[in-house]
Amino acid sequence: MKPLTTRAHEWVAKIVAPGDCVIDATAGNGHDTLFLARQVGSSGRVLVFDVQQQALRHTVERIPDSLRTAVIPIHDSHAHLGKYVSGQDYGHVSAVLFNLGYLPGGDKTITTQSDSTLSALRESLEVLKPGGILSVIAYTGHPGGAREAEQVGDWFGSQSQLWLPESVVASEAIAASAPLLYLGIKRGKGSLGA
Repeated sequence: MKPLTTRAHEWVAKIVAPGDCVIDATAGNGHDTLFLARQVGSSGRVLVFDVQQQALRHTVERIPDSLRTAVIPIHDSHAHLGKYVSGQDYGHVSAVLFNLGYLPGGDKTITTQSDSTLSALRESLEVLKPGGILSVIAYTGHPGGAREAEQVGDWFGSQSQLWLPESVVASEAIAASAPLLYLGIKRGKGSLGA
């Protein structure tokens, strides 16, 4: 079975094109940002969020010089992502990726929180274009993680009318502490199934 990040990246790669605007809502160590920067190229934009300066620093260091102009690090909560998306990109973002939990190798007491994550998911729907993809990997093995994962799953289910039916993926947990993947492609004119 493929890692969840690989599965998410395969879906995102079908949608994102050079020059697009995309969002990494949780910088972490920069793996998703690097993937997104390679997808959009130097003509695109990757807005990358984290509340920890250390995560943003690790992320920028991971990006090759040829793609650094595409990466825009933002030291703020993903709950505020909508205010950082420019007018030309608002409603035209191709992908928003979340990797919830804590910074690998960092302080495990600093984690994503359900309230800010749910706010960020609502903001993501606003900035995504029709046919844009939302990807969330929720980790359940840390304090508060299982609750956050459950709330993300409930949120995806409550928004089912907004997703192309064939696009919604909710992975099955293979163990109580296993991460979960949620994916959805936004319906609307210009989406894959419209």
